[in-house]
Amino acid sequence: MNAVTDLARAISEHSGAASLPSSLFGLPDQAPHERVLLAADEQTGLKAILAVHSTARGPAFGGCRLWSYDNELSALNDALRLSQGMSLKNALADLPFGGGKAVIIKPAGAFDRPALFAAFGRAVQSLEGAYITAEDVGTTTADMLGMQAHTQFVSGIPRAGAFGGDPSPKTAWGVFVSIRAGVRQVLGRESLEGVRVALQGLGAVGWHLAEFLHQAGAKLVVADIDAAKVARAQELLGAQAVGVHEILAADVDVLAPNALGAALNAQSIPTLRARLVAGAANNQLATVADGDALQARGITYLPDYLVNAGGIISVAREYRGEGEEQAVMAEVGKIADRVTELLERVKTAGGDATPGRIADAWARSKLIKPN
Repeated sequence: MNAVTDLARAISEHSGAASLPSSLFGLPDQAPHERVLLAADEQTGLKAILAVHSTARGPAFGGCRLWSYDNELSALNDALRLSQGMSLKNALADLPFGGGKAVIIKPAGAFDRPALFAAFGRAVQSLEGAYITAEDVGTTTADMLGMQAHTQFVSGIPRAGAFGGDPSPKTAWGVFVSIRAGVRQVLGRESLEGVRVALQGLGAVGWHLAEFLHQAGAKLVVADIDAAKVARAQELLGAQAVGVHEILAADVDVLAPNALGAALNAQSIPTLRARLVAGAANNQLATVADGDALQARGITYLPDYLVNAGGIISVAREYRGEGEEQAVMAEVGKIADRVTELLERVKTAGGDATPGRIADAWARSKLIKPN
């Protein structure tokens, strides 16, 4: 099977679709990605897309997602959107890394997981350090640990006596401090006590976020496709449960999307009742215009690549051998300062300025080699 030919044919068949890429090399109306590697291994069933968006600040750094995609074109689109988001995320976090991301199309049926990730590790190694990987949706610390035999360009690995491992608590902490800062700026409340927060998704990051919010006194409304996670949140966190198709429209102060991307779109935005949106999911807006639509409804959207940078801060410090728990948590906590600065920039800009567009310009101004 020729992956390039199949993708080219799919692009031709879907030309003109706004949500799909019109090129193998990048997103519509954007500069091309620096590299897009299609990696396939027949023996293990590996089909992966490794997208290097920018190395202006340093090697591209971003996680690897394992997911069941409808088709290869959808996987490509996800890789391109995620990798561009990583460039913006790493820039705003002032990390000495560019942006990249990888997606692995989950094989149908049973597969040898260690062998699959060994093959993926060899693909990462073939880029000779232009891309550094870590865990993301569908991947684990065990997957990253197994890849070490095949590439040194991997992070997010438990290390005896040293900082490292699962970055999801750091991601959740960054979102938590962002919500706290946003509530102060947007709702005028100094505490999260009694603030109603809807959480879409209770995965690794979503659950940690729910715990942080509960400890701060927030009232939780939750939804997840896994009923056991919802039941656990009800029992341990006193959460109110709603259906997965109802969570976005919940009557709350804050909405935290923690599932997959594009949850905020032309269909969902008119139903939202929250005044503040801040969550862990990547690419929450289906389009840039959806950020404008939120603003028009009086809803403040804190861009995902600003608030969910805690995980990349963690794995980046681990990779550089600079990590120490207290110091990394303090660095992640500074995301709240950037949230406050962003909202001040929006006020200063006035007019039709939105957090999404201001954050995008701010991040792109940093897509240069740091001093």
